[in-house]
Amino acid sequence: MIHTGERPYQRSQSNKDCSHNIHDSLHMMSHNEERPYQCSQCDKGFRYRSNLARHMKIHVGDGQHRCSQCDMTFSSNFNLIRHIRIHNGERPHQCNQCDKAFKKSSGLKSHMMIHTGERPFPCSVCNKAFIQSSDLKKHMMVHIGDGLNIRHIITSES
Repeated sequence: MIHTGERPYQRSQSNKDCSHNIHDSLHMMSHNEERPYQCSQCDKGFRYRSNLARHMKIHVGDGQHRCSQCDMTFSSNFNLIRHIRIHNGERPHQCNQCDKAFKKSSGLKSHMMIHTGERPFPCSVCNKAFIQSSDLKKHMMVHIGDGLNIRHIITSES
């Protein structure tokens, strides 16, 4: 199907079609909430390095919101207060199912999937499902032994 151009599978979160449903699993990763590029000033996360670079510009300025413990500066008092959690260990986002607590709401959101059983990233080859897209991506590598060329699939979708 890849060579004929036929695309019988429709992706679940967009209108694009794909030639093999393994593409759907890889495509789903583009809809995830993961943000691997973290701002060292305020701990905000970004999917792309270029977005982090653009964001860093907000920290350049008069530095009127300065952390008294490490001298980092912030463009707003909100960002300073959020940063202070690093120093005092505050974890305001409490799980209502167990005793775990998190600094960021995104951490709690991911954690709650343990309790709900939600696994939004299924493998289209073997139907195993994962909480995080990065775990699915690692898992997809096991299917290379099944004759699937993951690198070709990823680059053909770009």
